[in-house]
Amino acid sequence: DRKPEGGKTPELETLLAFPCDFPLKIMGLTQPGFAQAVIEVVKRHAPDFDPATVEMRPSRENKYISITTTINATSREQLDDLYKELCDHPMVTLVL
Repeated sequence: DRKPEGGKTPELETLLAFPCDFPLKIMGLTQPGFAQAVIEVVKRHAPDFDPATVEMRPSRENKYISITTTINATSREQLDDLYKELCDHPMVTLVL
């Protein structure tokens, strides 16, 4: 158990016990291929992810779309890698 400077455990590791269900909300401009691109990234990091569980919701004026997914998270590293790839994706505006 390595702890960072100051002896505090990182908050995410304190709050999560792996494996666990972990919800993600991914937002981007409404455009063709957005949902498929997001699903492909998520499946790379969570191969057991079921795309049928995806929920999509357009913004009030239909400019943006949010995709809500829940994955079976197995490690902090998996989540960090998934967040990084999603945040770096050119179609993705925000990941929560």
